[in-house]
Amino acid sequence: MSLVGELMARWAPLLDGVELKTGSKGRFEVLIDGQEVFSKARLDRFPAEGEVAKLLEPRLGPPPTWRSTSNPDSRP
Repeated sequence: MSLVGELMARWAPLLDGVELKTGSKGRFEVLIDGQEVFSKARLDRFPAEGEVAKLLEPRLGPPPTWRSTSNPDSRP
C-alpha cells in the first residue's frame, strides 16, 4: 500500500487532504501543518512501512473507527 493510501485508510475523516509535491535531489519529506514529521535528507533513508503513521499518531490521535470491517458476503 502506498503511504498516501495508508494515511487515508487510517485518518481520512480527519484529514483535509494529502498533498504530494515533487522535489529536487531525491527529497522525501512528510510535514503536518508545516512541521516536519519525517525527512529522508536528515535521516538518509526512506521511512520503513508504517513508520510515518506511527509518527503521525501522536498528532492525529488513534485512527477513528469509520469503516465497517465486516464482510457483507459472510453473513449466514
